[in-house]
Amino acid sequence: MSDKPVSQSRRDAVKVMLGTAVAIPMINLVGFGTARAAAPANAVTADDPTAIALKYSQDSTKSERETAARPGAPANQQHCLTCQFMQADAAGATDEWKGCALFPGKMINANGWCSSWTLKAG
Repeated sequence: MSDKPVSQSRRDAVKVMLGTAVAIPMINLVGFGTARAAAPANAVTADDPTAIALKYSQDSTKSERETAARPGAPANQQHCLTCQFMQADAAGATDEWKGCALFPGKMINANGWCSSWTLKAG
C-alpha cells in the first residue's frame, strides 16, 4: 500500500480534478480558435480558374490592390466587405466568409480582394 496518509491522497486527487477542470475549458478555447480560422469547404481556393483570372486573394493586404486599385475608394479601403458583388446573406455566410456574385456557390474571405472590386453603393 501507500506510505501517504489517506487525507494526503484525497488532497492530491482534488488537485488533479481542479487542474483538469481548469485545463478543459482552455483546451476548448484553443481548439475553437483553430476551427474558426479554417476556411469553409466551399471557399474559393488560390488555384480556382476564376480566382486566378480575377487575381483574388483571401488577404487584401497581400493582394495586388495597391498597384491595380479600382476607382471608388483608396486602395487600403478596398476589400470584399466593401464590394458590391459580396453577398452577405448567402447560405453559410459568417462574419469572415461571405458569398460573392463572381464566385457562385463559393465563399470568399470578407478581407479579400480581386481585380473586379467595385465600391458598394450606398
